[in-house]
Amino acid sequence: MRSRVLVTGAVGGLGKAFAAECAARGWDLLVTDRDPDRLRELAEGLRRMGGVEVLALAADLACPADRDRFWQEAEAEGVRLFMAINVAGLDFEGPFGERTCEELCTIVRVNVEATVAMTRAALPFRDPMRTFRIINVSSLAGFQPMPVKATYAASKRFLLDFSIALDRELRGSGVRVLALCPAGLPSNAALVRAIEAQGLAGRLTTLNVGTVAARTLDRSLRGKTVYVPGLGGRLVGYMGRIAPPSLSAFLVGRRWQKARAGRELAS
Repeated sequence: MRSRVLVTGAVGGLGKAFAAECAARGWDLLVTDRDPDRLRELAEGLRRMGGVEVLALAADLACPADRDRFWQEAEAEGVRLFMAINVAGLDFEGPFGERTCEELCTIVRVNVEATVAMTRAALPFRDPMRTFRIINVSSLAGFQPMPVKATYAASKRFLLDFSIALDRELRGSGVRVLALCPAGLPSNAALVRAIEAQGLAGRLTTLNVGTVAARTLDRSLRGKTVYVPGLGGRLVGYMGRIAPPSLSAFLVGRRWQKARAGRELAS
């Protein structure tokens, strides 16, 4: 049995793009997401498109019992992995005080807890004959504190630091880790509206999901540690690294306030 690529959050825009790019390269897949019907449809499409083997196991990765069941089923299928792409993540738009505690904690459970747990659980499934490559989807938001998206941005900062540290820790044992830090990706209608609300800044940092997936895989295979797609994204990331956090928070907060005011006037 050939080893596979694990893709979490596979039915979303970026997850689907990663899965399609892997299939186009002839790589067998293990895909997961919460919706079994959409996951089944994706798996069937990937098989037809790429002529690859696709194992689809639905799971709510925010739930520890579901994660345990997922790995038990993977073990029963004799799964071996040479790559794991942790795409699953979420955000609830709006100011901190307008979100419920459950919504805020769910962001942390999915973006942080699930990624850490899936990464750790994947290690025993690695193909011992190949370098095991891990891609964690962070965000350009992880480079700076972000009012209005404070919990989301902090969770993505965690993934950025976690990935860099883990790459250094595990590379001697044949494991490489890359953090993907994209800006706007028009992967669903809500994100398209959010990008448009940011005006020129949103348009300058927005990239095609298929292009991002392909280039991310290329950089992972070359052993890169961090990938910020696009010139606009790299510029914003650079500014986020050199600006004092308090200044970044002020500038980002002002931009979000203007964007929100514009949406309210439009409505």
